[in-house]
Amino acid sequence: MSSNQKNEICKQLLRDVDSLPPRLQLAAKYIIDHANDFGLDTIRATADKIGISANSLVRLANHLGFASFEDLREPFRISLVEQYDTAGGDGWIDRLSDSGEFGQSHAQTVRNEVDIVKQSLRLLTVEKTEMAVDMLKGARSAYVTATRASYALAYYFHYVGRMALPNLHLIPRHMGSPVDEMISVGQEDVLLAITFPPYSADTISALRLAKRNGTRVILISDSELIAPNIDADLFLKVSLNSLHHFSCFSGAMVVLECLLYHLVSRGGDDAQARIASYEALREDFGAYWQAKLPKLRKN
Repeated sequence: MSSNQKNEICKQLLRDVDSLPPRLQLAAKYIIDHANDFGLDTIRATADKIGISANSLVRLANHLGFASFEDLREPFRISLVEQYDTAGGDGWIDRLSDSGEFGQSHAQTVRNEVDIVKQSLRLLTVEKTEMAVDMLKGARSAYVTATRASYALAYYFHYVGRMALPNLHLIPRHMGSPVDEMISVGQEDVLLAITFPPYSADTISALRLAKRNGTRVILISDSELIAPNIDADLFLKVSLNSLHHFSCFSGAMVVLECLLYHLVSRGGDDAQARIASYEALREDFGAYWQAKLPKLRKN
């Protein structure tokens, strides 16, 4: 049995989710969003996390053509074994635990960060990366939007990306809503939206307006099912698993960094010239702090 079967199951769930009964919709969304946990947990633990009965999970397994819950879970378990091969060379993280109680806690969070980055990069396939870069470079105007905590990610992506992609725009630029700056967005444009739970109402409004105008959409999130009637042309899934109350953005950051690398690389000499111009302008206006050497007194 190949772990590719896990991907096929998730694709079928995405196709079928809108036609499933409500409890099975909840189960489908959980499996898509939490594939690793689904591969580890028992049927009772999974049902408790979703808030449904174990029988609902069995019904979903039957709907997908499996005889039992265990048969449905097996491809997800195999995928986990492949992902977390012990030959990862991360023994230095284990040694952090030798530094007492705080060291053990630190090792736990470091391991979690590494896993988030690895998982997010595994999900960023060559095909998806190339498609995202082509969409952004081929757009009349490319817009990147996010609100609240994730706005920092959008700001950074725009700050660097505009040097390679001069038609890249950050929305909202000030205190308004993204839709305030989307009046001219149309079919020749692309919207890159970043949102994580609890999903921003402003970002969802921007996504719906983009689709209404025929604008192509790239969505970076933990789930493709963030709200009804949201249909992205390209979905880039990132891992957010956190040991504290808020989402962890490490996975999203490495995905954005990969996109930035390709945008700059594909920008060629023109991109390098724009970057040099930006740097020269900043230096001319004293944007960067520089240490002043002390003057030597002449005798």
